[in-house]
Amino acid sequence: MPAPVASVPEAVARAREVAVEIAAPQAEVTDSGVWPEQAMRALQASLGGLVVPREDGGAGLGLRALAGVCETLGEACASTALCFGMHNVATAVIAAKPTERQRKEFLEPIAAGEHLTTLALSEPGTGAEFWLPQTRLTSEADGWLVNGEKSFVTNGSRADSYVVSTVAADPETPAGEFSNVVVWQDSPGLSWHGSWDGIGMRGNSSLAARLTDVAVGADALLGAPGDQIWYVFEVVAPYFLTAMAGTYLGVAQAALNEAVEHIKQRRHSHTGRSLASEPVLQHRLGVLWSQVQSTRRLVHWAAEEADSGGPDALPALTSAKAQVADTAVSVVNEAMTLVGGIGYRDRIPLERHLRDARAAHVMSPTTDVLRMWTGRALLDVPLLGT
Repeated sequence: MPAPVASVPEAVARAREVAVEIAAPQAEVTDSGVWPEQAMRALQASLGGLVVPREDGGAGLGLRALAGVCETLGEACASTALCFGMHNVATAVIAAKPTERQRKEFLEPIAAGEHLTTLALSEPGTGAEFWLPQTRLTSEADGWLVNGEKSFVTNGSRADSYVVSTVAADPETPAGEFSNVVVWQDSPGLSWHGSWDGIGMRGNSSLAARLTDVAVGADALLGAPGDQIWYVFEVVAPYFLTAMAGTYLGVAQAALNEAVEHIKQRRHSHTGRSLASEPVLQHRLGVLWSQVQSTRRLVHWAAEEADSGGPDALPALTSAKAQVADTAVSVVNEAMTLVGGIGYRDRIPLERHLRDARAAHVMSPTTDVLRMWTGRALLDVPLLGT
């Protein structure tokens, strides 16, 4: 097992090795709906403990590293970046308030590259408001029973464990007491349904889960009963927003690269004139480069601000994912236009980037919600207020 990475540049370098050697060559296969197992196993072995605390054997790196790793992977294969990003988000949730048993059962194996985890928060009935689960948690003598359905579970059926959000179902428990539990993949009562056939992000194995009287031990609870909202805004939100911002930033960069290479290489046969000599194309590429670079600065500054506990962390993180969504869709669309009919006719990577980028707006929290949260944070208004 490789030693834990010691710095952000080292983490990005390791991610680049996997991106270049495995993820990029297999991107077309992954895009056909195949979970990127080879790339994920390589990442799991090399970077699985990216956000696991050092005392538990991990790298102990934060959001800045996650942004860089996901950007690097997203440039090669957005599905791979999403899958690995979600592993890190769930890892961060487990690592936030772990018991000694949770350290031994989850964090140490994750750091050793032996355990893959992911989130199971979204539900079919609550739409983008994933922080309001309807999955029920009922106390038992020696633990809990979990009943409900989850949707869009990235790495569904592929992970070793799932961080599941629930609401207390016991009559004596205060109404709306939300909690998180960890459910093992082989738990009796956990079943998987349907298949993922999205427009884009086709390799993420985003499946629906049904939990029917799934028994979990008392130590499966993360934090204290009722802690889920704390986890959502203190852990899930910063790590998820950063992972997704990095992923779609990578997609935008990949699309820009495609447009630049096409214009460099293309010549008109009747004049021999290179497209690179056309002022209008030079100008439009300059605009795209500026969009990508300014968005990159926002994403990485937001991660640094959050890592350091800076005062602008919340509006920075919400703005970063929203801005990346705007940039990725805009840049890929413009790159497709610059490439012209060849890009529209042939299934070059731009077609995949076009489909993958569109998910950035609809992946909860949606862009509209994030813009509203940014404004509320600036006005000192509660994010979930009416």
